[in-house]
Amino acid sequence: MRMMMFKNMSPARLGAVSALIAVSLFAINDATIKFLSGGYALHEVVLIRSLIGFVIMVAIVAPMTGGFAIVRTRRLGMHLFRGLLVVSANMLFFLGLAAMPLAEAVAIFFISPLVITLFSVIFLGEKVGPRRWGAIFVGFIGVLVMMRPGTEAFRLASLLPLVAAVCYAGLHMMTRLIGRTESAATMAFYIQVAFIVVCVAMGLAVGDGRYGAQTDPSMEFLLRQWVWPDSADILLFLQLGFCTGIGGFLISQAYRVAEAAVIAPLEYIALPLSVLFGVLIFDEWPDAVSFIGMGLIVGSGLFTLWREAQPETQDPIQSPRVRR
Repeated sequence: MRMMMFKNMSPARLGAVSALIAVSLFAINDATIKFLSGGYALHEVVLIRSLIGFVIMVAIVAPMTGGFAIVRTRRLGMHLFRGLLVVSANMLFFLGLAAMPLAEAVAIFFISPLVITLFSVIFLGEKVGPRRWGAIFVGFIGVLVMMRPGTEAFRLASLLPLVAAVCYAGLHMMTRLIGRTESAATMAFYIQVAFIVVCVAMGLAVGDGRYGAQTDPSMEFLLRQWVWPDSADILLFLQLGFCTGIGGFLISQAYRVAEAAVIAPLEYIALPLSVLFGVLIFDEWPDAVSFIGMGLIVGSGLFTLWREAQPETQDPIQSPRVRR
């Protein structure tokens, strides 16, 4: 019954549901990695996470989406480039988490939906109406309020989530391009492969900890020696793998079936989630200015979502140019 419900969904609604679940899983993922950043090397954490995610892909996602046919592709080079973008986006963002409050890092990273929308117009020729542009502008103001130029948000570590946001936008442009012929499962599979290859290479290069004596939290997280995980942390690593495997599949599905300008605003939901996790887990209390910025960002996203529900705004989503 539930599978039939999803099959009967329009591409826009299916993409929205997939994105909302994926964003929630990624928010849990971010908080968990920040929690683990004080005791493990980044590439060790990401490797364990990706290996578990890979197992989930093979054992759960693959049987539901064509079996080992998900490995077949005629666009291996584009998958590898997309994998490099997602690895860069994740690594840079996670390094930022080690040195910044969770909500601040997420707020800076939220330039990415704005860049995604801009890229979708420039590179994909998608249409964005004036009301959506207005909502995006309000969201951009909210991001600036959260970043607070001239304050601690512009310290050196803030450049890490900023560059990660640009890589992330490029990732989803690639998703739109190859999503016309490649399934979400295939795209998620090759992302896990990219993570595993890069992390193994980094582990072999610096995993012995010979460069681990760093004073900067981000560099220490990057170059720390690999250690065997504590038994108390095993469940956290399993949680990371689950969030990565299922979330990666769902976000690929979202951007494959719906326009980037539709899905991008939904990623704003990660911002209030990051504030909640920051308060509950790390005792990082946002001030009044942060809440104002969050309100502007979430409000613009909700307005854009409401506009997409109106009949006259559905034409771009139904365009045969972006659907097969």
